[in-house]
Amino acid sequence: MNAIKWSSRSRSSLTVLLCTLLLSCVTFRSGSAFTSPPSAAVRHSNSVQSSIIAASSSLSSASPETAAKELNWDKVTDEWELDCYSRPVLVDGKKKLWEILLTDSSGNMRIQRVLPSNKVNSREVRRVVEEIIDDSEVKPSTIRFFRGAMFNMINIALSEIDVVARPSRCTFALAQWLEERNRDVYPKMDGYRPTMGGVGGIGGTFLDIRTAVKLPDALRGEKYAFVGLPLAEFMEGGGIDDSNVGVGRLAPVDSTLPADSFVQGVVILTPRAKALASWLAGTEVAGLKADLRKRELVMETDIDNQYLMAKLNDEQRREAAVFEEGKDALGGLHFISVQKDEDDDPAGFWLLREIPANL
Repeated sequence: MNAIKWSSRSRSSLTVLLCTLLLSCVTFRSGSAFTSPPSAAVRHSNSVQSSIIAASSSLSSASPETAAKELNWDKVTDEWELDCYSRPVLVDGKKKLWEILLTDSSGNMRIQRVLPSNKVNSREVRRVVEEIIDDSEVKPSTIRFFRGAMFNMINIALSEIDVVARPSRCTFALAQWLEERNRDVYPKMDGYRPTMGGVGGIGGTFLDIRTAVKLPDALRGEKYAFVGLPLAEFMEGGGIDDSNVGVGRLAPVDSTLPADSFVQGVVILTPRAKALASWLAGTEVAGLKADLRKRELVMETDIDNQYLMAKLNDEQRREAAVFEEGKDALGGLHFISVQKDEDDDPAGFWLLREIPANL
């Protein structure tokens, strides 16, 4: 095993973990052709590969929506997530059920309101959101929404409220709640129509025809590495929390996932780590996807933007397949770390979750 070269300064447990993993693997460099030989491709350690176990992607059972007065406001964040859309339920067998769902980034606050089908407009959405804010002890600074089909209505509704409206797929707590309702709530309602679900998700289209654009040269990483971190490090009592992720963010982790599994991710090494991390924070980085057919590593941002990070050779494609298998095993959970070198603290670390397109 390679010896770890410790720096004289105190380092976070996250830095130590990443340093150990990076010393045990070989990075691959970015470039216009990305034709690095197989020997330069990333390799997971055997322990990491063997520790990726199949995990149920089902989430914890649905909890009832909590009235504002019953909330523990100390656990509620000022970053909220909003959805306004029809559900796979017909009211009185005629009209679609429309709902407004509001949660915070921790998922501790969950507020649901039914929207009359004849009042599905930006004015009514604004009125409902303002009413919820007025009743809340924690006021939102940011409200994220992911649904492209509702972009105009929600954007107009939020434009007259004193919050920052962010079109973003970083609505991880909201996605978990929607999955729970799709599984446990709507099927038990009178008028449930399963064939009505799965339309109007990210981008609001039936066919994904997006093309990844090249990442700006000034923001490209010099090296990339596929690595895995123990899921236990992200759970209560683990070594990774908001204090050591730089400008990054941590998605909520489903407590039912097996703690002995590994979260797959990509470490980006670049001397411009701070600039790249700041750009990612501002552009709402939502995840990474390895397109095995196109042999591309793609970064997802905002509601529907895609950036090409790297082309993959045969060996890198095999490593990318392991990365995607690890994501699938943990319901889309993965991470991105941006740092100057193996010994440096991350300028930004993001624990992300790929949001299903059928919400």
